[in-house]
Amino acid sequence: MSRIFITGSTQGIGAECARQLLELGHEVVLHARNPARAEAAHGEHPGALAVVTGDLASIDQTEALASAANEYGPYDVVIHNAGVGGGAAERSETGDGLERIFHINVVAPYVLTALMPVAPRMIYLTSGLEADGAWTPEDLQWTQRPWNGMQAYSDSKLHDSMLAFELAARKSESIVTVVDPGWIETQLGGPDAWDPVELGAETQVWLATSDDAIATTSGQYVKRREVLEPNPLVTDADARGELFAALERITGIALP
Repeated sequence: MSRIFITGSTQGIGAECARQLLELGHEVVLHARNPARAEAAHGEHPGALAVVTGDLASIDQTEALASAANEYGPYDVVIHNAGVGGGAAERSETGDGLERIFHINVVAPYVLTALMPVAPRMIYLTSGLEADGAWTPEDLQWTQRPWNGMQAYSDSKLHDSMLAFELAARKSESIVTVVDPGWIETQLGGPDAWDPVELGAETQVWLATSDDAIATTSGQYVKRREVLEPNPLVTDADARGELFAALERITGIALP
């Protein structure tokens, strides 16, 4: 039995991932954005060990979330599932003055990773759209380019893949994997998506629990239990280092 923390686990892929892991007999700590969602999650997953709250659009709340989650650790697995989609017609900022998609999808998992002990397995969700992501270190916040919501999302998923691969290089004590769940019929994926939520969660559950060679090898991009080639920028160590330096500057938090 493993103890597993899942961000963004009150709905969609995260909730389904929690359901499958609980059915397998694991101890699961859920994450909700606010108390109302936490209460609903308690009702949906009564077997969960705990539900911790925190809005990932706030660095202060993300720091508090890390502290709250750590009270139930140490974890065998941390699944960084939370995220927001693209397509926003206009650029918007969080209360911290950061572009919203970049903040929630990239800054938040970085902060949690920096403030939580390294788990033996760490899983980060990306998207197949990371293949279309661009590396623009001079404009991570989209203050210089004309706004494009889908490109901002693709960029953020590229950054997530870069984040995971850099952690795999730095944290040899952990198995770090980045997962493309597919186009899943959830609130984020939309009604036109062709894969059910059960399939979207299956690979993360497998990576969290399996002793298969793929599941126990760090620094891989996985979809449907198969290793795929990520965007070439993901294997660019210099670019990954630039991203980490930028995240440290933005947050004031260094990765231990």
